Amino acid sequence: MLIQKHTLDLNTPTGTMRTSIYRPTDDKAYPAIIFYSEIFQETTPITRSAQILAGHGFVVLVPEVFHELNPIGTVLAYDDAGKDKGNADKFTKPLEDHDSDTQAMLDFLYEQDFCNNQVGAMGVCIGGHLAFRAALNTQIKGAFCLYPTDIHSNTLPCIEGKDSLTLAHTIACPLVMVFGKQDPHVSAAGRTLIHQTLAEHEVDFEWHEVNAQHAFMRDQGDRYDAALALKMYRHAVDFFSQHLH
Repeated sequence: MLIQKHTLDLNTPTGTMRTSIYRPTDDKAYPAIIFYSEIFQETTPITRSAQILAGHGFVVLVPEVFHELNPIGTVLAYDDAGKDKGNADKFTKPLEDHDSDTQAMLDFLYEQDFCNNQVGAMGVCIGGHLAFRAALNTQIKGAFCLYPTDIHSNTLPCIEGKDSLTLAHTIACPLVMVFGKQDPHVSAAGRTLIHQTLAEHEVDFEWHEVNAQHAFMRDQGDRYDAALALKMYRHAVDFFSQHLH
């Protein structure tokens, strides 16, 4: 399936958000996936991930997750400076502003002829958290969360009592949660806390703990696990094909 790319500058309550759109080249209406990036925003590995998903028959939106804190088009490098800036942004932007970003993308998609109004969320690292967070929105029909950070620790700014794990009981769509056992960002105790909370509230979720490090999906750097990444893409395509219809 051939795909095309468009760039959209989307108005949100907190400013203009550059968003890349990847979708099939024909005029049919397809389900959509909001794909949330790492702290580095839309790097080339993130672009490739979006293209893979789009090539399986999805409209894929990649927002600049920290658009309020950087010039439009900012992509941070995978180095110490980029990591420091991205982490600073992560601890600056309130989760409620991510919520309004998600709603802005949903509103946009609902107005497009190329979307069938079935929308899911997917992400890696903080993007995995944002996909989880997006699942709080009843318009999201499924979320695929890869090594999501900061859910267990409640370290991202938000209104007291409105962190993602505390609100998990409101999630009505199916989830897929994937963690690397060798990921230092989410401890075994942290994974247990998330699992127990989801189970306690009878959330519809799949749980996968794999032998991998943080960022094993990123096809750049020495933590990339190509075989496992391909397995996860296949799983995500099957998951969204089942739930976005």
